[in-house]
Order: sequence, then C-alpha cells, then structure tokens
Amino acid sequence: MQVGIDSFAAFHVDTKKSISSSERLQRLVEQIEYADQIGLDVFGVGEHHRRGFLDSAPAVILGAAAARTKHIRLTSAVTVLSAVDPVRIFQEFATLDLLSGGRAEMVVGRGSFIEAFPLFGLKLDDYDSLFSEKLELLLKIRENEHVNWSGKYRPALTGQGIYPRPLQNPLPIWIGVGGTPESFVRAGILGLPLMVAIIGGQTPSFKPLIDLYREAGKRAGHLPHNLNVGIHSLGYVAESTPEAVDDFFPGYVHSMNEIGKERGWSPITRRDFEAQLGPNGALLIGNPEEVTEKIIRYSQVLGGISRFTFMMNPASLPHEKLMRATELIGSRIAPALHKLD
Repeated sequence: MQVGIDSFAAFHVDTKKSISSSERLQRLVEQIEYADQIGLDVFGVGEHHRRGFLDSAPAVILGAAAARTKHIRLTSAVTVLSAVDPVRIFQEFATLDLLSGGRAEMVVGRGSFIEAFPLFGLKLDDYDSLFSEKLELLLKIRENEHVNWSGKYRPALTGQGIYPRPLQNPLPIWIGVGGTPESFVRAGILGLPLMVAIIGGQTPSFKPLIDLYREAGKRAGHLPHNLNVGIHSLGYVAESTPEAVDDFFPGYVHSMNEIGKERGWSPITRRDFEAQLGPNGALLIGNPEEVTEKIIRYSQVLGGISRFTFMMNPASLPHEKLMRATELIGSRIAPALHKLD
C-alpha cells in the first residue's frame, strides 16, 4: 500500500495570526520535501477558489516541490476538471512530469465546493456533463499527440498537437469520487484508478460503492489488478492518542461547522467527533499503531486498498505539529503498510 499526505494549503483565520500567506506556502513545500526524505510515497495538493485556502494553482505548488524532491509522487487532490480546459491542465501536468523526472499524477473530480463555476462563467446545472465531456477530452489528449475532437463546452480540436508530452506514458490519471454511485461506475467502465474521499460517516459503508466500481470495471473488460482503489481520509498522528485528539478537535470542529453553515448541516459536537473515532468511523486520529491497525482493517473490509492519504488541514495545526505528524506517518505507519501483501 502506498502512503501519503494531501494538503489544501489551508490558511484559516487562526493560521493568519502567526504567519503570512507566503510563509504558509513555503512551509507547505518544506513539508513535501520532508515527506520525500522520510519515505512517503505520494503528496497531493488540492484545488480551491475560496477564502481560507492557497491552493488555487496546485501545479505551481507541485512544481516548486518537484525541484526539491527526488522520489515522492506529486499529484493533484483533486483537479476540478469541470472548471478547467483539459488541454491546459494536461500541459501543466505534463510539464510537472518532465520537471519531476516522471513523478506527476492527476486526481480529477467535479469538486465538493462550487465556487469555481461562477468564477469561470460556468453553469452549475452543467455540473456532471461538464466533467464527463472534459474527462473524455483529457483522456484523448493523454493517448494522442494530435487530437481530433468536438464537444459542447469548448472549441473543437482538428488535429492540433498538444505539447509537451509527459515522460510517463500514460500520465497517471485517477478519478476522485465522494458518494455518488454513478461516479464509481464511470471510473470502473473507464478502467481508471479510483480515489475515494471519506471525510465522515462509517468507512465500511463505502464497500458497496467500491464493489460497483470493481464490477463495472470487470464488465468493461479491465483486469482486476488494474482497478486500484485509494482512500483519502481526515487523519492525524501524534505520540499518544489523547494528544492527537486534543490537537485535532478544536480546529476540526470549527472548520466543519463553518462549512456546515453553508450546507445546512447541524453543528458538530464533541460527541459527534468521538463517534467518528470509533472502530468504523472515518477519522484516522491517534497514535501510529492504532491508526495503522485501523487502516489495515479498512483495507480488508473494502477488498484491498492500494493507496491511503492523510488530510490534516481541517485541524488548522501549526507547522511544527504537521511536520511531527509527517515524521510519524513516514517512519512508523508507512513501513508497516508497505509490508502488506
């Protein structure tokens, strides 16, 4: 199992009290560099276009990280494909692939926030059709240097060459999904690896959806060992579980309740939080041994996980704690998960 970290370059109100936005991005690149040194497999940077995040241009951040790393894979987490030009985003990640010596990947999705749609003049009513069409074009560009294609949402391509070409052939593209069954089926039909964002609820409840993915892939003629499943979950590691819980809870409840105000969710309480820490809960928070055991159990329940990434940003943790958690994940969790058959 590959092990990594995802970041949204969070820059919440409490973060701004101690550092500037420039310092926050520099420290993120430092964290990616350290993750590479400690032996983590992958680092992902998200994409948001809202206050509180500094990741509106993930390829730029990953490019800075490429110059300071040697082994770690660098990916988006996720690219909001509906809101970008597939030609341009392919060029950006092909360039990243060349800079990094063949370590670039993309996780593409529709996005759980919707601010990109009005920002780029898109209609929210086209949420799914935009993604479907742009994914079709992105995959065609990946497979062909010269592209003939026409669609509804951008001008046609009539044999133009798309450059540069990446070092990897093909450039790895994952589908990022939440809880929509059709998204799991689409990824399976296309035979693309699946990255499942599990940020709440009971992780075992995703088993039927992952089964849909694998069944759709099998029916489409894809080999089972090519239908890889990754999990992206909220998580944090400290020397002891009480320390991890106390570090994570204040920022987590603040962040989730701020989002909840926009989406009409009920406020999250300490009791709700602790329920997520239980045997089936989505939160991976605790000491390294407990978190490792939980990941292994979830891999067994879900039929096998090929990648697991930690998302620590909701807790608004100081840089020192993020770096210590990165060290614990790399030195104590990743080695145990790498041994799994």
